[in-house]
Amino acid sequence: MIRALYYTALAEEQEYSSIRPLIDWLDYNGFTMVTKPTKEFVDTAGRRKIKGNMDIELTVDAMRLAETLDHIVIFSGDGDFRSLVAALQMKGKRVSVISTLQTQPPMVADELRRQADQFIDLADLETMICRDPSARPVRDGRDGRDGRDGRSYAPRGANHNHSGRDGSFQDDDLAEEV
Repeated sequence: MIRALYYTALAEEQEYSSIRPLIDWLDYNGFTMVTKPTKEFVDTAGRRKIKGNMDIELTVDAMRLAETLDHIVIFSGDGDFRSLVAALQMKGKRVSVISTLQTQPPMVADELRRQADQFIDLADLETMICRDPSARPVRDGRDGRDGRDGRSYAPRGANHNHSGRDGSFQDDDLAEEV
């Protein structure tokens, strides 16, 4: 693996975000964080909405990195990535998509799943990537700290272990009614 990237939009005005512990953990463990602020707007019905879409950033990075990669893994079910997968395949790259069919409705678009060289259902990885629920640290839900010893995740710049992670792209589109 050469590079692992995680894409997400963040609400800058929030003091705490439920996604912050995940972002801190991924950053500490060698992922490159690609973020941008969410945008707030009012829809035609007068409802305030928050949106954050990372599709373009992910696509540009995938095409830029394609020259140095043989296999790209996309963690997303967004059908908008079908064209990206096709373009990468035309460059001779192998593309795997990881998402799930186990939810109702399924989290992966049929056209994306069919375009990929390989589709891996996240549910099939459960035994390999999940830890025993009884072994999970207790969290108080307020600051992302581990309830056992009060330590939080190490800041960016700590010694990162890059082994075992590469070419992974996560798309985290947000569209919420507020």
